[in-house]
Amino acid sequence: MIIWINGAFGAGKSTTADELHRRIPNSFMYDPEEAGYFIRKNFPAELHKSDFQDHPMWREINLSMLGGLAREYSGTIIAPMTVVNPAYFDELVGGLRASGIDVRHFALLAKRETLLGRLKSRGESENSWPAQQIERCLASLSQEKFGRHVHTDEMTREQVVEEIASACGIDLEPADRN
Repeated sequence: MIIWINGAFGAGKSTTADELHRRIPNSFMYDPEEAGYFIRKNFPAELHKSDFQDHPMWREINLSMLGGLAREYSGTIIAPMTVVNPAYFDELVGGLRASGIDVRHFALLAKRETLLGRLKSRGESENSWPAQQIERCLASLSQEKFGRHVHTDEMTREQVVEEIASACGIDLEPADRN
């Protein structure tokens, strides 16, 4: 099973994914963003796109990697990544599902003010690239297509993690285990 954690920047994707990984035995964290860094590093600057998801190769790499992992790895794969373009979502999540892979998709949502506050707490300004994406992300991810919505404004990290695990039928390790 792949648990795809989607959401606007500041919604809690990485925090949620890290905690799920820590508490789900036999889980693996896969970061789709790494393919974007690889493309940026290995393509001439004049071929760079402002969003590396616009490179068809980024989507192809991640579809191939996640498909291969899901077929070969017996544990749970956790993939935190913002994907708001419906066509890209269909290509990735839809493509994985079409090949018979169980993908549980969760869109973490929060109010604009909440997201801005979280971004500021990690050093981002109101004019930063992540902050400028909030409206686009919220408009897209609020659509029914983006599946199970988890509104995180009033939720603790623990509550978000438990909701996702419960929806996936996964028993979590205790939160305070050392």
